[in-house]
Amino acid sequence: MARNPQQRRNERHQQPAVDAPRVRRGPSGGTKKPITVDAIVDAAFELVAAEGYEALTMRRLATALDTGPASLYAHVVNKDDLDELLIGRLCAGVEIPDPDPATWRQQLSSVCGQLRDQYLRCPGITRAALAIVPTNLETLRISEGIFAILLAGGVAPQTAAWTADALTLYVNGYCFEVSLRDGRRTAPHDAWVVSRDELLSRFRALPDTFPQTKRYAAELTAGAGHDRFDFTINLMINGLA
Repeated sequence: MARNPQQRRNERHQQPAVDAPRVRRGPSGGTKKPITVDAIVDAAFELVAAEGYEALTMRRLATALDTGPASLYAHVVNKDDLDELLIGRLCAGVEIPDPDPATWRQQLSSVCGQLRDQYLRCPGITRAALAIVPTNLETLRISEGIFAILLAGGVAPQTAAWTADALTLYVNGYCFEVSLRDGRRTAPHDAWVVSRDELLSRFRALPDTFPQTKRYAAELTAGAGHDRFDFTINLMINGLA
């Protein structure tokens, strides 16, 4: 009996998927690239890289694959299923170390940094990550790894569970904020995006009813690259002590 997309999805969440390609013929008799789950995910990443996550729809994706939406639904259940496949692919690029009680804090920081870098490869994808309950095996591998590292560090199970949730939530939120900021900087009307120099100038020109903001404007606007991310992750981890 043929399996429907929902059954295939359930199977993917139990073991690595083996998706049999379907040969397609073009109008001239030439063979088109077979549609598989991997081909759909590859095309989705290309679309997001070119136009952003907001442009990713099943119809747009079908056009990119030179097929109709119905062909995609033979492999994925819906857009939420596709989002989970994308997130799972990104999570597959994160290396989870064997938990080490001597270096568990450094291990946690490393995993969070890797997850951040993977999400930033696909700007906006964390909007989907924030909206789903992870059941993809690769996504669960990340939460399992973080939880195991926390337990190895002597953190109580309930505290470890909530800390794992808080860490991944912060990573998701940070990446989403970065994607929004970077997207608006490239928009045609981006005059409202404020540089650090301009922000410093504005803070220092505030009325005296904001004495601390004026005095510590440099500190409030400090940080380059992922400095604030690293500070917050380490603050959360070290706070467990």
